[in-house]
Amino acid sequence: MTSSWMLVAGFLFAVMGVFIKLGAAHFDAAELALYRSLFTLVAVAGIVAVRGGTVRTPHMGMHLVRGIVGAVSLIGYFYAITRLPLATAQTLNYTSPLFLAIATTVVLGERFSGWLVFAIALGFSGVAMLLQPTFAAGQEGPALVGLFSGVFAAWAYLSVRTLGRLGEPDWRVVFWFGAVGTVLCLAWQMLTGPFHPITGANWWILAGVGLTGTLAQLAMTRAYRLGNTLVASALSYSTIVFATIFTYAVWGDALSPLAWAGMVVIVASGLVAMRVEKKEQVEEAGFES
Repeated sequence: MTSSWMLVAGFLFAVMGVFIKLGAAHFDAAELALYRSLFTLVAVAGIVAVRGGTVRTPHMGMHLVRGIVGAVSLIGYFYAITRLPLATAQTLNYTSPLFLAIATTVVLGERFSGWLVFAIALGFSGVAMLLQPTFAAGQEGPALVGLFSGVFAAWAYLSVRTLGRLGEPDWRVVFWFGAVGTVLCLAWQMLTGPFHPITGANWWILAGVGLTGTLAQLAMTRAYRLGNTLVASALSYSTIVFATIFTYAVWGDALSPLAWAGMVVIVASGLVAMRVEKKEQVEEAGFES
């Protein structure tokens, strides 16, 4: 079920966010992105070796496209985080479901229930209420980068959907994303600053970022590859809800009434998406019988 895998991904991405926030005291954003990609590459390569599989594919071009646009989105997101308020950077990145709804219809020719489009728009309004983004003078450039991180994220999800139609397994999609992401993030770090030492006091943070990021990527890939694209997009907003709960539990950050209302709106958008998914499954089962 798309909803189950996307909710798992949302939870794990939120846990990864906790590790990233902890790691900010020890590493640059570029380093954290690099180590996340490297962990994914090594872990999935190990799984492939144990299972006797292969990363060879007749669809290498599409994997490269998915890896490049996904890595560019990740780099843009981390750059926006370093230049904008965190809430603003997250809001801009989470425009991706809006762009994905347009791209899926135009590029893949898929048609969706109007309720799904409503769920995505409702979810984004909830994100804006929860995060309450703000802009200051001189931040137009970073804001544009943050917005394009959402565009490239939508492109990456569209590529995952296309690879799923071509029969590519989840682990192969994630492997090539890790490989391309590692190369691009390494180049970014080499251009922007020195590496910080990995010590006994901070290695577990990198392990947490890598493990949760890899598992989240696998769950998200399965959700987009097998399920309804817009259902997965609407439920991707669950990451923000989980992240807010963790922020409150770990750091004690208080929430305004508007932020609580935003969480309720996001949950409502997810419930609408899951209801549409359930209805489509019932109709499909009835058709097949």
